[in-house]
Amino acid sequence: MTFIERLMSVVAFALLVVFLSVLIAYVPRFDLGAVLLVTILLCGYDLFLHKVPPHNE
Repeated sequence: MTFIERLMSVVAFALLVVFLSVLIAYVPRFDLGAVLLVTILLCGYDLFLHKVPPHNE
């Protein structure tokens, strides 16, 4: 993954977190907050911890 791809991924993740935080700020429900927290954790795992398998070329 190149630097530009990684940078764009981090920016997209930050925008997702900002959007979801605005949603929870205007609709303060516990169940919605739990779903949004799980969503952010899954996206963060996929972006920062998940290892891409090597290509067989």
